[in-house]
Parts: sequence; C-alpha cells; structure tokens
Amino acid sequence: MKKILNDPFNYVDEMLDGLCSAHPELYRQAGEGGRVIARAEKMTQGKVGIVSGGGSGHLPVFTGYVGKGLLDACAIGDVFASPSVDQMADAMREANGGVGILKLYGNYGGDVMNFDMAGEMLEMEDISSTTVLLADDVASAPIDEKEKRRGVAGMVYAFKIAGAAAEEMRNLEDVTRIAQKTADACHSVGAALTPCTVPQAGKPTFEISADEMEMGMGIHGEPGVWRGKIKTADDIANEMVDMLVSDMKLSSNSRVSVMVNSLGATPPEELYILYRILKKRLVDLGVEIVMPLVGRYATSMEMSGVSFTFCELDSELETLLQAPADCAFWKVA
Repeated sequence: MKKILNDPFNYVDEMLDGLCSAHPELYRQAGEGGRVIARAEKMTQGKVGIVSGGGSGHLPVFTGYVGKGLLDACAIGDVFASPSVDQMADAMREANGGVGILKLYGNYGGDVMNFDMAGEMLEMEDISSTTVLLADDVASAPIDEKEKRRGVAGMVYAFKIAGAAAEEMRNLEDVTRIAQKTADACHSVGAALTPCTVPQAGKPTFEISADEMEMGMGIHGEPGVWRGKIKTADDIANEMVDMLVSDMKLSSNSRVSVMVNSLGATPPEELYILYRILKKRLVDLGVEIVMPLVGRYATSMEMSGVSFTFCELDSELETLLQAPADCAFWKVA
C-alpha cells in the first residue's frame, strides 16, 4: 500500500480535521468524535434540514456537499463503512431547524438500517424526518427491481436540487417530493480500470489484470456486468450511453443534465475525451444537455474509472438545479 498517511486508523479523523481547517468558513466538526460535518453557521430556524451520511473514501461525497443550497449536515463513517446510529442522530440534531429533516442518502443496507434507527431516536425528541434513497446505478439491478439498485453519483443532483428547495423555505413535504422526483430522474453507470485500497485493510479491494476493465462496477468494488480487455474511450462511452438510454424514456425534446465523473484517479483529459462522444450521442437523439458536469464529483479513493449520470429535468428541477449553491467542491453562482 502506497498512501500519504500516518496511522491508517486515524485516516478519516485526520482528513476531517484537515477539511475543516482548510475551509472554516464552510465546515465545522460536531457530534460523536467529530464525525459530523455541519455548516459553519448554525442552522436557520424554520428551514427544513437536509442530512446525508455514508462511508469515507468518496470525497466530495458525502461531507464535501455540506453548504448553502446543499446539505446542512452529514455523518461520516470509516472508509466504505456506515456511520453509527449515534453519529447519524447527531447530524440530524445539527440540521434541526424546527420544521423537520430530510434524510437523503444512497441505497446501502447499513446506511438504511442506521438512519432508520436514528430517525426513530429523534422522533422521541419530537424531531420529525422523512427519507429519500438514491438508487440510480442501472447496472446493479434491472429496471423492474429498481428498489434493489445501489445509490451512486446521482445523489449529487439530489443534494443540489433538494437543497435549493429547502433554501426557498419550502415545507418538509415539498422538499421530500422534490428529492424523490430528482432521485427518480437520475440514472448512472460506472466502469473501473483499477481497484482502490482501503487504508485500514492495506490491500486492494479487488484484483483486475493490467489490461482489463470492468463495466458496471460499484463504487466499493461491487461486481459489474462484464470484465474483459480495456476498450477504446469511444467504445466505453458508447456502451455506457447505451445502458443509460435504454433505461430511460428520453424523447427528442428531453432536457438532461449529464455528469462525467472521475472515480478518483482518472484525469480530466480522459473525462473530456469521453464527454465528446456522450454529447454527440444525445444531440443525435435530439436531447438537449443542460449544465453538464465534468470532473471529480463522487469518487472511490484512488480507483481509476469513470461514471456517467443522466438527470432528466423538467422546468421545476432545472430551475432548482441552477439556483445558487456553495461548498468547497462545487459552486453554482
């Protein structure tokens, strides 16, 4: 294992310390062991709180998206491990503006179980909450079993769009509706060329030959749909677009925001090589691309690979997507 670290078991805590030290105007640590990241300013009373949570190793997800027009607080666990129930409850307390809290996170068993328990704890404190799960990974289950799909980079769109609705001081029911509408509009697929190494494990999460890739692999190394020789960038892009388009009902007047996302090690140059094909394919279908995102938005440590996310927009979602937001990793003016 080659990593810039001290004690592997202090990896997450030292990272969070550095994150808040670098951006004190945006972030502060709170909760059990400092494993909650909240906005630097205290919660606005009368505003619906939005919280998320999950394992470390995915920056900017999860903690990076705490900020104005985005999340209010986030609980973070060890690398690829769920936060505890108490940490999730602490995040909800930090996000409590007195009018309810939306729990917005990916469809992973440990996160679901712990957030459900945290929500029950907070109900005893008269803090109400709702849940929206992201299940956007089209490779992880067929469309008729969508409830089994993993949540991946689509949650970035949900953070942004639901966060904008909350900033407008909408009520919990409406913010939850917007978040669910966004979650349903998101479709993602990824491809990996290399594994990553969890510091506490000290070895790669899986093995893959130097001349191979895996299509549809999850952000923790979950199995994809095929493994074989590395294809050209154009072939990779075309296959990923095919998978997404076949999962959606796009028409010639559809408006879609697209994300070409580095899983960690993939450089921007390669992302733009992929984007040119993605754009051509959608233009040929008569689809209009709105606010494309190309960069590092949801990672898997140092994994080399890419994910595509398509978020189909209507006028309501598009307006909220383009509303102002500010965090250390993404600013929308």
